Amino acid sequence: MIVNLIDYLKERPQAVKQTCYGGIALIVLWSAIAVDTHHAHTWVEKIPGFWSIFGLISCVVLIFVASWLGKSGIQTREDYYDN
Repeated sequence: MIVNLIDYLKERPQAVKQTCYGGIALIVLWSAIAVDTHHAHTWVEKIPGFWSIFGLISCVVLIFVASWLGKSGIQTREDYYDN
Protein backbone atom coordinates (compact mmCIF):
# COMPACT_ATOMS: atom_id res chain seq x y z
CA MET A 1 0.00 0.00 0.00
CA ILE A 2 2.73 2.48 0.95
CA VAL A 3 4.76 1.49 -2.10
CA ASN A 4 1.80 2.31 -4.32
CA LEU A 5 1.50 5.73 -2.66
CA ILE A 6 5.20 6.44 -3.15
CA ASP A 7 5.01 5.38 -6.81
CA TYR A 8 1.92 7.55 -7.29
CA LEU A 9 3.72 10.58 -5.82
CA LYS A 10 6.88 9.90 -7.87
CA GLU A 11 4.82 10.08 -11.05
CA ARG A 12 3.44 13.52 -10.10
CA PRO A 13 6.31 15.70 -8.78
CA GLN A 14 4.66 18.94 -9.90
CA ALA A 15 1.50 18.15 -7.93
CA VAL A 16 3.59 17.32 -4.84
CA LYS A 17 5.49 20.60 -5.17
CA GLN A 18 2.27 22.61 -5.57
CA THR A 19 0.73 20.85 -2.57
CA CYS A 20 3.76 21.73 -0.43
CA TYR A 21 3.65 25.37 -1.56
CA GLY A 22 -0.07 25.43 -0.80
CA GLY A 23 0.56 24.00 2.68
CA ILE A 24 3.19 26.65 3.39
CA ALA A 25 0.83 29.36 2.16
CA LEU A 26 -1.95 28.04 4.42
CA ILE A 27 0.37 28.03 7.45
CA VAL A 28 1.47 31.61 6.80
CA LEU A 29 -2.14 32.68 6.19
CA TRP A 30 -3.31 31.01 9.39
CA SER A 31 -0.44 32.66 11.23
CA ALA A 32 -1.46 36.06 9.86
CA ILE A 33 -5.16 35.69 10.66
CA ALA A 34 -5.60 33.41 13.65
CA VAL A 35 -2.50 33.98 15.79
CA ASP A 36 -2.83 36.77 18.35
CA THR A 37 0.23 39.03 18.16
CA HIS A 38 -1.11 41.55 20.64
CA HIS A 39 1.17 40.22 23.37
CA ALA A 40 4.26 39.73 21.23
CA HIS A 41 7.52 40.32 23.05
CA THR A 42 9.46 41.80 20.14
CA TRP A 43 8.60 43.65 16.94
CA VAL A 44 9.74 40.69 14.84
CA GLU A 45 7.02 38.47 16.29
CA LYS A 46 4.38 40.78 14.84
CA ILE A 47 5.44 39.87 11.28
CA PRO A 48 2.85 37.45 9.83
CA GLY A 49 4.33 33.97 9.50
CA PHE A 50 7.57 34.88 11.27
CA TRP A 51 7.86 31.65 13.24
CA SER A 52 7.04 29.56 10.16
CA ILE A 53 9.73 31.28 8.12
CA PHE A 54 12.17 31.15 11.06
CA GLY A 55 11.62 27.40 11.41
CA LEU A 56 12.12 26.81 7.69
CA ILE A 57 15.35 28.83 7.60
CA SER A 58 16.59 27.08 10.77
CA CYS A 59 16.01 23.66 9.20
CA VAL A 60 17.88 24.64 6.04
CA VAL A 61 20.82 25.99 8.07
CA LEU A 62 20.86 22.83 10.20
CA ILE A 63 20.99 20.63 7.09
CA PHE A 64 23.90 22.60 5.61
CA VAL A 65 25.85 22.60 8.90
CA ALA A 66 25.33 18.85 9.33
CA SER A 67 26.44 18.26 5.75
CA TRP A 68 29.54 20.38 6.27
CA LEU A 69 30.39 18.55 9.50
CA GLY A 70 29.96 15.21 7.76
CA LYS A 71 32.24 16.16 4.90
CA SER A 72 34.86 17.71 7.18
CA GLY A 73 35.83 14.46 8.79
CA ILE A 74 32.97 12.67 10.49
CA GLN A 75 32.16 10.59 7.43
CA THR A 76 34.82 8.29 6.10
CA ARG A 77 35.17 5.97 3.17
CA GLU A 78 33.62 2.51 3.40
CA ASP A 79 36.88 0.58 3.41
CA TYR A 80 38.51 2.64 6.17
CA TYR A 81 38.66 -0.22 8.68
CA ASP A 82 39.71 -2.82 6.09
CA ASN A 83 43.18 -1.32 5.74
